[in-house]
Amino acid sequence: MYRLVRLLFFGNYFYGICVTALAIEANLQHGLPLNDLSFYLWLSSGSILYYTYAYQSEPENFSLNDRSRWYKTYRKQVNTSQISLLLFFTLGSVSWLRRFSAGLSSLELQDYLLIMVFPLAALMYYGNTVFTHFTYNLRNNGWLKPFVIGFVWSGLVTIYPVLFLSAENGTSFTLSITSLIFFLKNFLFISVLSIMFDIKDYAADHNQRLKTFVVRIGLRKTIYYILIPLSVLGLSTFLIHAVQQKFAILSILINTLPFILLIIVAYSMHQRKSILYYLAIIDGLILVKACCGIIGISFLN
Repeated sequence: MYRLVRLLFFGNYFYGICVTALAIEANLQHGLPLNDLSFYLWLSSGSILYYTYAYQSEPENFSLNDRSRWYKTYRKQVNTSQISLLLFFTLGSVSWLRRFSAGLSSLELQDYLLIMVFPLAALMYYGNTVFTHFTYNLRNNGWLKPFVIGFVWSGLVTIYPVLFLSAENGTSFTLSITSLIFFLKNFLFISVLSIMFDIKDYAADHNQRLKTFVVRIGLRKTIYYILIPLSVLGLSTFLIHAVQQKFAILSILINTLPFILLIIVAYSMHQRKSILYYLAIIDGLILVKACCGIIGISFLN
């Protein structure tokens, strides 16, 4: 069982589940039908491919944590998995394009720019550390990197589902106020989680002179001045929107739960945790948020 848990989290398959769940949540919260299955296939497999390739490309002596040792031990299995995921990504992409390529003509130039900006930011995040043809590495900017992660994730799971659904239906895409609010909510949520991961990497970041928030201002100030305020801001963004849209009380309470848990976990960062804690509990909040959002839809009226 423990081996399966390590495979799920160290192999980044959990990220594929989270991306799919958040994308489904976005459609439902917009009051829209779900995307075609091929959309979720290439979105999830592409996300797992990206994260796994990044960890595969780390130098063997880059880190001595459990995940790095796991990649070294199961190198052949990981390579086989990457080939399979690439196949799924290709099948999903080709299937989607065969069925809905005509609908792409309904999109405007700014829509195509919106499609491009999130993968480009993801590639520039690792830059020449992994993708040698990129000369700039956003990951080296300690205070910016968690917000880059939040930006990319929020775009993929908030903007992409609605935008590609427009192409599937052959209709024009409009970036609504609702979309922007949901984008901001996801952006803040994921950014807070990313800052929590910087706490895990404090020693390595300090040795590499990477000025993350925790390296710059210390653990206590990061928790009280960064993590908790950003969590409260994300919660406030949702509550303002929920009140304006006259959400049912039960729906508001259910959607509030992930942010309350986020604040609790942020406060718990005073104590050192294992890497599986970060992957299972902290990243697990992504899935909790998606599930609460999906369940909360049932109580909107």
